[in-house]
Amino acid sequence: MIRHRPSGSGHPYSIDTEQRSPVVPLVGGSVALGLRADAGVESAVCVLEWRPDDGAEPVVEEHALGRVATTSRGRVTDGGHLASAAARLARAAGGWQTMIDDLRADGTYRYRFIAARADGRTERTRWFDFRAAQWRAAPDAVAEHGRARVLADSTEVLHDGQRAWRVRFALPLGAGEHIAGFGERHDAVDQTGKSLDAVVFEQYKSQGAERKTYLPMPFAHVTGGAGWGFHVDTSRRVWFDLGETDPGRILVEAATAADGNLALRLFDGSPVEVLRAFLDRVGRATELPAWVFRLWASGNEWNTQAEVMRQMDLHAAHDVPVGSLVIEAWSDESTFTAFRDARYDVSADGAPHRLSDFTFPEDGAWPDPKAMVDELHDRDIRLHLWQIPLLKMRPHPTGQLAADAAAAVREDVLIREPDPRGGTRPYRNRGWWFPLALMPDLTDERAAHWWTEKRRYLVEELGVDGFKTDGGEHAWGAELVYLDERRGDEKNNLFPVGYAKAYGDLLSSAGKAPVTFSRAGFTGSQAHGAFWAGDENSTWDAFRWSMNAGLSAASCGIVYWGWDIAGFSGDIPSAELYMRAAQASTFVPIMQYHSEFNHHRTPSHDRTPWNIAERTGDERVLPVFRRFTQLRERLVPYLSGAATDTIATDMPLMRPLFFEWPDDPNVWTAQTEWMLGSGLLVAPVLEEGAAVREVYLPAGTWIDVWTGQGLEGGQTVTVPTPFDRIPVFSRDRGLLGLFEGVVLL
Repeated sequence: MIRHRPSGSGHPYSIDTEQRSPVVPLVGGSVALGLRADAGVESAVCVLEWRPDDGAEPVVEEHALGRVATTSRGRVTDGGHLASAAARLARAAGGWQTMIDDLRADGTYRYRFIAARADGRTERTRWFDFRAAQWRAAPDAVAEHGRARVLADSTEVLHDGQRAWRVRFALPLGAGEHIAGFGERHDAVDQTGKSLDAVVFEQYKSQGAERKTYLPMPFAHVTGGAGWGFHVDTSRRVWFDLGETDPGRILVEAATAADGNLALRLFDGSPVEVLRAFLDRVGRATELPAWVFRLWASGNEWNTQAEVMRQMDLHAAHDVPVGSLVIEAWSDESTFTAFRDARYDVSADGAPHRLSDFTFPEDGAWPDPKAMVDELHDRDIRLHLWQIPLLKMRPHPTGQLAADAAAAVREDVLIREPDPRGGTRPYRNRGWWFPLALMPDLTDERAAHWWTEKRRYLVEELGVDGFKTDGGEHAWGAELVYLDERRGDEKNNLFPVGYAKAYGDLLSSAGKAPVTFSRAGFTGSQAHGAFWAGDENSTWDAFRWSMNAGLSAASCGIVYWGWDIAGFSGDIPSAELYMRAAQASTFVPIMQYHSEFNHHRTPSHDRTPWNIAERTGDERVLPVFRRFTQLRERLVPYLSGAATDTIATDMPLMRPLFFEWPDDPNVWTAQTEWMLGSGLLVAPVLEEGAAVREVYLPAGTWIDVWTGQGLEGGQTVTVPTPFDRIPVFSRDRGLLGLFEGVVLL
């Protein structure tokens, strides 16, 4: 076996052994041509033809390939639940590569590989081709909508003589101006002096260090000067150099359609005016019910009805009010529509089931899901079930999954990819999570309906209140083909938007609020449900990164946002980290905790406050956590009203300080702070062992909610931070009653 895939796996940050790199080489530059081969291959050559556009005779060369270390999909080690997938990718295979230098313009390169095997046989690939491209001036390539800001003579397109691939241009960056936005960004709120890109990607942990994100947007605020912002109006990948190379310029480079044209939306005004103009085009949040502001609780080891109800009983016994329960490990882990251990007849044609089609054994994991849901509702707890947008094909599907996979092909509801033999075939997931799975095109209304109808009984008959719409990052490859015939380079970033919308539409059609809980998204996600910051370890770094993510997302119009309190992965957090994280989460839009699967080994890794108290031996954890969740209950009307105001005015709910004080340079140098609605300023404790915290109070009159002390703004104050206290200041003395009785120490 020998394999060459010109564009590689589509991993945006990794070059695969078997690909052409770069995919679009530059005139005068070099290109690496590689393949992967099984151990029986002893040598390989690349036959390369150069065919000039002027009709001159082709030039044929033969280049020997040398052995190289194999890489695939950028995953070597991960230290978490992806480790087994990483090991599979590292199985022995031969990597071979050659480098072609001094590439020429105005012609086509055509190449194939020939490998000699140890048994004397010869193996050949099909022919491939590419053209080298070069940057050329294109003053009309960027269509500016709004006040023109593109710098003269800065616009160029990368063109290979037949089509354009990218466009680049520059925008001015004034002294003292700061740039923020770009979707959910974990490393910082202020991106001035940095470089980043906008592409949906599953960065499993360490998002702040890796500077990659599940939820990017090519939209930004520029504050500190006249006040403006911009949106690169494309769903293709965009790269930004935000004054890193030239402090006076914002450099933008974007993948384009073949014509090389790009739309740039420019907005003038204050941050809220800029955000409003952006949301007018891409959509704004649908208001969700007040219950979403109550505590969300989950743990991957809550995987039976008995354990779920035991955990809810523990919440009640410890007087920790919970409003939403998320069950991840509920399904058969095959269809993600049927409860584990349920008995039913396979729908051979892939038709949806109804609740009456299932029987639930008394000794099974879920003996009576309907009774469970009813009891949860009686306790004023909403239920959300975990989903992935894939049809698993490993191990080989059987039963209902096999019927669903066959129906998905027959009904033509899948994303497709080019078939080397001609035409297209169903796309097989190239990511490390559920590899080779089939992927429904949830950006297509017909396909989305086909998919969600299988889940309708969960909503209409069982009474499920929402879905955790996880794993929206699996569409890899510019060459994928969606049902509207658009390619992956244009549609992949839009997949998670369609995914959340599809489930929201299902809920709405059944008379429910469209409550989805997603980690992936892109421009347009603002209108579809709630979000959390993705997978992270229980570390102080991850805590700080997550707060940046929430503020960055909010600056782009994401209203309902949260994170896994103190991280969901690895060993449990310290008592101090857990409580500082819980205190901060009391003052973000979605307050929720979660823990990953630990194979039911002891001691437990649950992030419940009683488990953290037991594991750490710190008896303060449970009473302090209880007080803050009870405070959260009292804050629900305030949060609900603030969310209504946010959707009406576009002033963020979790509000970066630059929205209200864009001309105050101190909001950029102060430690992390935010406004929660219009009345509360929150300054979380983000450092281990901190006995005090410096808090910058912007202009205005402020009241310490714990002491009632009034302070004038425009100054930095030092605030004590005992174990049970997070610095919070109010502009409204009427809110102080909400905070009575919270502080214990």
